[in-house]
Amino acid sequence: MRQIGFVVNPIAGMGGRVGLKGTDGKVEEARERGAVPRAPDRAVEALDALSDTDNIELVTYGGRMGEMEAREAGFEPRVVDTPASEDTTGEDTRAAVRAFLDAAVDLVLFVGGDGTAVDVAETIADADSDTPMLGIPAGVKVYSSVFGVTPPAAGRLAARFDRTEQREVNDIDEDAFRGGEVHTELRALARVPVGEDLQSSKQTGGGTVEGLAEGVASEAQSDEGVTYVLGPGSTLAAIKRRLGFDGTALGVDVWRDGVLVRDATESEVLDALGEENRIVVSPIGGQGFVFGRGNQQLSPDVIRQSTIEVVASRRKLEETGVLRVDTGDADLDEELRGWLRVRVGTYERRLVKVV
Repeated sequence: MRQIGFVVNPIAGMGGRVGLKGTDGKVEEARERGAVPRAPDRAVEALDALSDTDNIELVTYGGRMGEMEAREAGFEPRVVDTPASEDTTGEDTRAAVRAFLDAAVDLVLFVGGDGTAVDVAETIADADSDTPMLGIPAGVKVYSSVFGVTPPAAGRLAARFDRTEQREVNDIDEDAFRGGEVHTELRALARVPVGEDLQSSKQTGGGTVEGLAEGVASEAQSDEGVTYVLGPGSTLAAIKRRLGFDGTALGVDVWRDGVLVRDATESEVLDALGEENRIVVSPIGGQGFVFGRGNQQLSPDVIRQSTIEVVASRRKLEETGVLRVDTGDADLDEELRGWLRVRVGTYERRLVKVV
């Protein structure tokens, strides 16, 4: 019988679609902007993949921190404790992990982002435990390499792993991140199940992007009436400069015929869409994600109304290998999988597989 300690950070990822680029210290602002919880649905997705496996006992925390999601997925979990308030904090996550370690679980399976990963990893380290951990991605930023590439992938790996390896837990300064700067810090090393569907730590892609930036900008300037939805990242920053504006490096900008909506939320993107829309994104170096990491403003509703152009330097594609999507809509993810032409120069494109 494999015992899995399961904990959910219920506010993880709430800031993404409303343009906050993180939720730490911004929960009330996210709610005021109309954000809704994202983590519970992703928790259930992972548990649905786990529920097909026999000999699993789920040990969890009460209420929205795991119990409700476990019961929705058909489990009868053992609840070790309940948070004192519905307004949960990182300390509640740490308390849950301590309870799991006391219960001698075989794995701590958590739902959240990098901040939650730090809470879990540091609690395990403080207890001088070698219990492995595994993340179900639900945060706005997911820079660490302790997460499954999707919630179902994490669920399957939790059920079937037979060995572990040491991997990185990274986090960034969210205030600097919102200001357009990325300061990544290695916060911990953790034991993680070994599997093909683990994401890598985020790395910076290299190589020139000036040619592809020129190509995209030239087309945008001649495409009268076409709405361009431009994602985050240094590659897109080069395109934005070619279009004549200094865009938000870590957010989404919308441009049509010289009119700009800067650092748009999901609702602002939807309001700005026209009859013809084009999303331009670049994969995260070392991970390959084009949707679902750092650009949740590009929601399924936005994606379904747009054509998609992926741009990347040749070097970044060589380092990344394949592309990945994690939109939060399983049907859309399946539609997006397959071979995709990625622009690597002014005119040149290369076939890359979305897995």
